[in-house]
Amino acid sequence: MQKIKQEVKEFLKQYSMSYEEIDIEENCKLFVEEMEKGLKGEASSLQMIPTYISLGEKVPFNEPVIVLDAGGTNFRVAGCYFDEEKGPIIENYKSYPMPGVERETSKKEFFETIVNFMKPLLNYSKKIGFCFSYPTEALPNKDGKVLQFSKEIKLSELIGEAVGEGLLKALKDAGFSDDKEIVVLNDTVATLLGGKATYPDRVFSSYVGFILGTGTNTCYVEQNKNIKKLPDIQNKLGSMIINIESGGYAKAPQGVIDKEFDLQTANPGSYTFEKMISGRYQGGLISAVVKKAAEDKLVTKEFSDKFDKIGEITAVDINDFLYYPYSKSLLSTCCLEDSNDAIVLYHLIDTIIERAAKLTAINLSAILSKTGDGTNPCKPVCITCEGSTFYKSKLFKDKLVYYMKDYLNDKKDMYFEFVRADNSTLIGAAIAGLMN
Repeated sequence: MQKIKQEVKEFLKQYSMSYEEIDIEENCKLFVEEMEKGLKGEASSLQMIPTYISLGEKVPFNEPVIVLDAGGTNFRVAGCYFDEEKGPIIENYKSYPMPGVERETSKKEFFETIVNFMKPLLNYSKKIGFCFSYPTEALPNKDGKVLQFSKEIKLSELIGEAVGEGLLKALKDAGFSDDKEIVVLNDTVATLLGGKATYPDRVFSSYVGFILGTGTNTCYVEQNKNIKKLPDIQNKLGSMIINIESGGYAKAPQGVIDKEFDLQTANPGSYTFEKMISGRYQGGLISAVVKKAAEDKLVTKEFSDKFDKIGEITAVDINDFLYYPYSKSLLSTCCLEDSNDAIVLYHLIDTIIERAAKLTAINLSAILSKTGDGTNPCKPVCITCEGSTFYKSKLFKDKLVYYMKDYLNDKKDMYFEFVRADNSTLIGAAIAGLMN
């Protein structure tokens, strides 16, 4: 068994896909350098988008707000308010397929579809909190202009458009004359706000929002004085949340198979970090790794032939195999009973997920290194996590915690705590909508 594991490691090392070759300290420094360039407005793969949202304002009680959440797969709609106990009350929740997932969708159709989703709630409140899970330039009026799309979403006409303005116009065009106020924010920012609201009595040194599901992103709280690309803000005391857009990070060490796989995606050369770690691309990347392993004869020809007939695999298929490597899973049907196919496949998957965990640890550790927060173990940095890959992957979370503790706790004497907040993006969007 040890021999098989070693053969897999050597195979991945040959194509520069090994996690063992990645130095956390060195890559943290590179990540922080990109963060600082982005904050200065210099060329950087990290957009470091100012949100104009701070953590200091209090959330009003018993005031309703309409909440929209455009995610990687689903579009969610709900009503929300906060009771006297500071608890969020979510009402009239509905989930729909995200427009643009299956096919190219026009701007007009996108907004008309959302208006139809909203119809049962249009009399619920004049305020709207819109969580928009894609790279968006936050505007001072709390609207958001779409910069690009990731996660293979097909909404090209929406790029460059202000989401809130477009939705309000669509509401009026549909005959709804009641004026509404809207705040557009990123899902990662909503996650951070939702985590803070869920643990109001806990003492943390700072807050981070972390998404790892269909896509990936992080945000954190930055001092205004360090946001040098906003001269008017830089001279004001206080802080605001920065949307890093970390899925676009371009300095992570890509391997040969990463680069070959990237060319097969809808946006080659863009969001390469996301393609190395997120759920949307996990199936495709691991499929590319397995096919390369078949070419190098690490698995049997019978396995290779069956695997080719499967077509595209998903993160769910991968997780099913990890739980049921000899039965009940799609990938297990490719493995011959009297061969080492299942063991080779397990080690290939395990190693790629290990690399994803190490790269994620670099992303999160770089944030703490940048801010200097978390030096008091009694006041750790609160990292609110959201996303199916983080919570449902059989292997990922334990590996991430290992690298985070080894580097931050043991080597840097810095402390963090992963927390979960149910419906964090909905709650965060509600907070933003109410604080407008």
